[in-house]
Amino acid sequence: MTSAGDPAVGDGELDAEFAETVRRTGASVGALFLLGPDEQLLYLDLLCGAPAEFAAPWNRVPMAAPAPVAVAVREDRMVWVGSQEQMARSYPRTAMVLPFPLALVAAPVSGARRRGSLLLIWPATRPPYMTARERGNIASSCRRLARLLDDADARGRGPDVRDGPRVVAAGTGRSRGPAMAAADFAERLPGGSCALDLEGRFTYLSSGACELLGGDAGLLLGTLPWQSLRWLDDPTYEDRYRAAVISREPVSFTACRPPGHWLDFHLYPDASGISARILPSGEQPPAAGETVRSPRAVAPARAGRLYQLTHLAAALTEVVGVQDVIDLVADQIMPAFGAQGLVLSRADAGRLRITGHRGYTRETIERLDGLPLDTDFTPAGRALGSGIPAFFADPEEMRRIYPDAPQVSGKQAWAFLPLIISGRPVGCCVLSYEEPHLFPAEERAVLTSLAGLVAQALDRASLYDTKLELAHGLQQALLPRTLPRIAGLRVAARYVPATRGMDIGGDFYDLIRLGDTAAAAVIGDVQGHNVAAAALMGQVRTGVYAHATLGASPDQVLARTNRLLTDLEPDLFTSCLYAHLDLGRRRVTLAGAGHPPPLLRLPDGTTAPVELMPGPLLGIDPDAVFPVTEFPITPGMMLAFYTDGLVETPGVDLDDSIADLAGHFAAADDRDLELLIDELLRKGKAIGQRTDDIALLLLHHEDG
Repeated sequence: MTSAGDPAVGDGELDAEFAETVRRTGASVGALFLLGPDEQLLYLDLLCGAPAEFAAPWNRVPMAAPAPVAVAVREDRMVWVGSQEQMARSYPRTAMVLPFPLALVAAPVSGARRRGSLLLIWPATRPPYMTARERGNIASSCRRLARLLDDADARGRGPDVRDGPRVVAAGTGRSRGPAMAAADFAERLPGGSCALDLEGRFTYLSSGACELLGGDAGLLLGTLPWQSLRWLDDPTYEDRYRAAVISREPVSFTACRPPGHWLDFHLYPDASGISARILPSGEQPPAAGETVRSPRAVAPARAGRLYQLTHLAAALTEVVGVQDVIDLVADQIMPAFGAQGLVLSRADAGRLRITGHRGYTRETIERLDGLPLDTDFTPAGRALGSGIPAFFADPEEMRRIYPDAPQVSGKQAWAFLPLIISGRPVGCCVLSYEEPHLFPAEERAVLTSLAGLVAQALDRASLYDTKLELAHGLQQALLPRTLPRIAGLRVAARYVPATRGMDIGGDFYDLIRLGDTAAAAVIGDVQGHNVAAAALMGQVRTGVYAHATLGASPDQVLARTNRLLTDLEPDLFTSCLYAHLDLGRRRVTLAGAGHPPPLLRLPDGTTAPVELMPGPLLGIDPDAVFPVTEFPITPGMMLAFYTDGLVETPGVDLDDSIADLAGHFAAADDRDLELLIDELLRKGKAIGQRTDDIALLLLHHEDG
């Protein structure tokens, strides 16, 4: 892994093309995100027009995140956001950490393979739309960037995953020395007080500025105002500077230099930095007895940290399972605070059970897993019991209280953050560092706040995983564990639950042996995606099985099962398709109850839905009649039984969807039925976000 300052593509062509793209498009800020090796995360590789600290919340962006840069890669399209209002509507999580008037575009960078995304940001003063020429220019730039990345890969010099971005000069061609910074300031303002670079550091101060600020130029140059001037140490003032850098629009604010000197600050930004004019304020000081600023025992968190906390908090609200929490902490929280190690544990039966970790060997995790809550081996137990975080800046500090702990992991600094909800211990989050690390009060406060959010997410995720496990167990218990072997038939089946959070439903299938030369194939769908639907599905499947094994004909099986359901009055409707296969007589007899027809594929490839006279749904009319359809078994033919989740698409006619599925079924390779099911699921748009379960059963009559 390279550091943020080490070039990954050695010849600098990528940097030059990226900087030229930013300059040519007139963007105020540019960023290049690259896909990681597993294609699950986007890593911020290059940044132009803003300091690296601004981009900390986006150093790593999950591909599944609802963010423009991820959407651009995921959907392979250009994403345009023309205003702050549009950002708030379309990407509220991104708007939380970019609360400035701006416009942006995220464009996919693709060459020999998907590479990543190019982000360009403009001030809100530009038109709230993009012309076709602009889109074409940006697309061309993305193709050039992709070619450079492809060429670098071919030479074995492709970019590495970084801990942070490499900041590229904006391409103005001007030196950034103190003399030129003063000249830049003079160009931006006819008379002024000081200049700051895009990082926020003083690059020029006039004598008047030093007098008003109460500091010496030699001590202030190269420093951040909110660090060298304690009376500017408030997130509000840093936030105004951020607003100027991102929006590229003038910003003004008023601050008080103790004991009562009120000053007006006017910030004028451009691509090279910020000119600031400082004037005595016309405001009257507060009346005697009023407090200008409450004394604080702890310095306030930097605005950058607060934005980071807001961004991470929003991300934690979107996680679902425990593994999602672990991945988010490892991929976003660890880099945000510069940590190299993570141990996330849960309190379970008086012990700390490790649920996830990064940056530790297996032997170390085995040594730490299962420690009692009252352990004195590490600070984890004491932190969890007291609810007070523990911070250790170096091994010596740790060794004084816990002499054995430093030797176990070899780390050099630790933050032990108890995860507590309403006084109830949930677990412990440990961030560790390869080098000694000081924990300033600001960072401790942010980490402590973040621990509460992680605790809430982890507790919610644990509950979700428990419910999911129970639901999955119930679903698996109600579906057949294996399908019986039937001479002359190849069979395969698959159940696919709906989207996460609905992993239980009413779809079912079965294959029933009815002697040596006969079998019954059943598929059905109970209305709903909950425990009630699954329970009714179990009753339907049991009823069908019982009547089938007693030798009832297909219409009788459905009629008797229908009477059972109407007697139960479940308030849920059920569709079902029952097929009796007589392999000796080579006949198939079908009866349906409001279910989509099966697909029949003949040996010559001809494929079409079976012309079936459907009966009504089960559970409505106790006296319903279910017509029977019969056709011959042709050697080599295939039958596909499916539920409507495979073919129903909003806005698309059901018959068209079934015909489309039949076309894919006709062209698919049938040598491996499991692979054939995978192909039908892909072609039937059964991947990604679904609103219904899917059951699929394939039968292939072997030749001879």
